[in-house]
Amino acid sequence: MTIDAVLFDLDGTLADTAPDLVAVLNRMLAETSRPPMPYALARNEVSHGAVGLLRLGFGLAPDAEIEPSLRQRFLDLYERNGHSNSRLFIYLESINDLVSRLDCRWGIVTNKPASLTAALLHHLAIASHAGSVVSGDSLPERKPHPAPLLYAAEQLGAEAKRCVYLGDAERDIVAGRAAGMQTVATSYGYIRADEDVTAWNADAIVTHPRKILPMLLDMSERT
Repeated sequence: MTIDAVLFDLDGTLADTAPDLVAVLNRMLAETSRPPMPYALARNEVSHGAVGLLRLGFGLAPDAEIEPSLRQRFLDLYERNGHSNSRLFIYLESINDLVSRLDCRWGIVTNKPASLTAALLHHLAIASHAGSVVSGDSLPERKPHPAPLLYAAEQLGAEAKRCVYLGDAERDIVAGRAAGMQTVATSYGYIRADEDVTAWNADAIVTHPRKILPMLLDMSERT
């Protein structure tokens, strides 16, 4: 299969943002005289965004509604405190190698709000390198809807069936399959202890960022 474009989820796939996000959660818990969440537990909730972290930290049900003011407080603290402890899982040199070896383009599709996405990409020094960046508020739809992925493919001038989408949440795989793309589950990301990555029915699973390029090269050689 010729790969025209490789698309990455952001938090938990392309970048390790858990240290900063968990720090914000624990600051909010301290403000309300609640005990901090253990990092190892909270880390695996990061792919579910501010809402998932707040539900975990405040002991709410998995489907509980989050007060808008509580979510806004989280986002304000996150934006104000920057991304000093966030880093890339997949470094730019590796991405450039991937693009060169596959002769393809690359982009990012995330549910993170655009303002926070832009600030994070600037901190990571990759803001000008991605051919497409689609955030959670770029379109009316968000993942698991396929529209953001299809929009990214259109921006890159790539056929959806020749795109590969990598993500560490089931909704990433659902969105990729609905878009008609090949999908890769990144099991090194933020996966809950009770989640079975194999049940997501991704086309492939990678356990470490260094395994991405060999896996994509193998996919590209399949007829």
